[in-house]
Amino acid sequence: MTDETYALLCDFYELTMSNGYFLNGFADKVAYFDVFFRKVPDGGGFAIAAGLEQVIEYIQNLHFSKDDIKYLKDLNMFSDSFLEYLSNFRFTGDIFAVPEGTPVFPNEPIITVKAPVIEAQLIETFILLSINHQSLIATKANRIVRAARGRTVLEFGSRRAQGADGAVLGARAAFIAGCEGTACAMTDKLYGVPAGGTMAHSWIQMFDSEYEAFKTYCELYPNNTTLLVDTYNVLKSGVPNAIRTIKEVLIPRGITKCAIRLDSGDMTYLSKKAREMLDNAGLTECKIVASNALDEYIISDLISQGACIDIFGVGERLITSKSEPVFGGVYKLCAIENENGEIIPKIKLSENVTKITNPHFKRVYRLFENETGKAIADQLCVYDETIDQTKELELFDPDATWKRKTISDFTARELLVRIFIGGKKVYDVPTIRETRKYCKEQIESLWDEVKRFEFPHEYYVDLSQRLWDIKHKLIEENR
Repeated sequence: MTDETYALLCDFYELTMSNGYFLNGFADKVAYFDVFFRKVPDGGGFAIAAGLEQVIEYIQNLHFSKDDIKYLKDLNMFSDSFLEYLSNFRFTGDIFAVPEGTPVFPNEPIITVKAPVIEAQLIETFILLSINHQSLIATKANRIVRAARGRTVLEFGSRRAQGADGAVLGARAAFIAGCEGTACAMTDKLYGVPAGGTMAHSWIQMFDSEYEAFKTYCELYPNNTTLLVDTYNVLKSGVPNAIRTIKEVLIPRGITKCAIRLDSGDMTYLSKKAREMLDNAGLTECKIVASNALDEYIISDLISQGACIDIFGVGERLITSKSEPVFGGVYKLCAIENENGEIIPKIKLSENVTKITNPHFKRVYRLFENETGKAIADQLCVYDETIDQTKELELFDPDATWKRKTISDFTARELLVRIFIGGKKVYDVPTIRETRKYCKEQIESLWDEVKRFEFPHEYYVDLSQRLWDIKHKLIEENR
């Protein structure tokens, strides 16, 4: 993540606009941008924010190398003075973000950038690609974890990921969202996500017999044994040979922790029969692992059908979020500062009403019911507004304003935290296990109705009365 060429990992229009800003005297003009998304993938009730750590690393290392400047100069499109500016480029602005692992909802800022406009513009692409990718995978992974109903889920998708970063960072996001481990060794090395794995079909095919392959593996790795039992015939050879090997090699050593893996066939039928065979052989502690193109819906069906599966290895449909492979986060200008330092709200209008933005530099509050600890709603406020928790608060749907609710006995928690101030990192990045724990706690604060896979309850993201008034004044002035 520290390669100097990441400065050019940007959309070309960011460079053309920045050159134009520079030549028009806008280099020091402060702008505010929000990162948000408009729709939860898979029709879910919430998404999970992820990818912030990579954004932090990028900002800390952001600069243009001599080769970058030469490339831009050779295009004969940019002024020498602008290229000189880029040669000394460093980020000097402020960044606010929700911590990784936070459940997030449409149209609320995940990240807010306040910086001189060129700096804010040039970081758009990397911020979006990092947040969009990892938030997508974290959201999908958590759906799969919840479908497993307490059973272990492992991320198995490296070979089907879209490129190296897709594999490594996708596994990282999946762990944050609740997967117990990954098949990707590099994610373990870089981020401490537990990596594991035992054998493929090729191991078994290399030996003269399935039994010999199992026996050799058990002798080599007695404390890490998962035997793949579907190379030939699951019930006639795979499970019997696994039972024989476990009894001959592992049990005499006092080892009862082991597993078999099913990678094809009717998982419900085969797992039930395999469980019966293992139990009859006295191997009640032997786990059954299932893999092969699983997702939250297949896992839910398998469990409802009584499949005897303890661990799910989920690959392509998790690491690519196959059912909906785009998160859709956007980066929109919401305010600028005038020469007096006053914040001037900006809005983007559209005939597609879902694309009308929420203007101004904002705070995001999550409101929790004190009695249950559950989240009630989020409220977007103007940056200098606070919520008085000692008084009743009226919430209203910003689109259907007649939908109103008054709450009391609640706690308001601000979601956006300071990451960079004046270009300096002021945020202590938590460990990945701390982030994972935080994610689990925050999801538990959501009502079950919000966590439904089908037709979840809509969690409201409301505007304060002041922010709503500003937005609609801008709409009237610009329509």
